[in-house]
Amino acid sequence: MQGQLTITEASTAPRNGVFILVFSWPYSRMKPSIAIIFCFLVLGVDSQRWFQFMKEAGQGTRDMWRAYSDMREANWKDSDKYFHARGNYDAAQRGPGGAWAAKVISDAREGIQRFTGHGAEDSRADQFANEWGRSGKDPNHFRPAGLPSKY
Repeated sequence: MQGQLTITEASTAPRNGVFILVFSWPYSRMKPSIAIIFCFLVLGVDSQRWFQFMKEAGQGTRDMWRAYSDMREANWKDSDKYFHARGNYDAAQRGPGGAWAAKVISDAREGIQRFTGHGAEDSRADQFANEWGRSGKDPNHFRPAGLPSKY
């Protein structure tokens, strides 16, 4: 029957509490929701861990945005590296999802800067500060003298 999802094979032993199923789908393109369900089943991903990861990623994205907004508001000379480290540090403290979001955002930002012709030296220094913060090291290492305590 066209359009019907059928189970063609099933594992007899659960993996991480989830049975692995192999589906036969007559269409060449899956809807995204079906693909996600398929990945949950095939990969044995625990939905709680998946949703926790996504929650952490969202929180980490907000942490990165807050650091960027603070940097723009402060408009303080030589504070760029501090805000890079702080944003990555705050995001990574959320968990694996936050660390992932911080890396993706930092790498994208630096990639765009390189593409637009900003200096490679500055980009390397920014990435160093990003990694410093993501690794859990104190972002105040990069804090410039006189930066208001608000930040």
